[in-house]
Amino acid sequence: MTESLYSGEKFTDEESAFLRHVRFGALPTRPAPDDLVPGTESETDPRPDTPPDLNPAIQG
Repeated sequence: MTESLYSGEKFTDEESAFLRHVRFGALPTRPAPDDLVPGTESETDPRPDTPPDLNPAIQG
């Protein structure tokens, strides 16, 4: 499958950069450091409104 997609041509870095720009467009601007939010990890249930399954026939 990949053989039919690969033409075997070698491109310089400048040519590759141009082809990427033509195919995908310009990269978005980087966010300012003040706009970045640090991530936090938690072990809380992401579905607090979901009731537990209390049906004994389903629980076995």
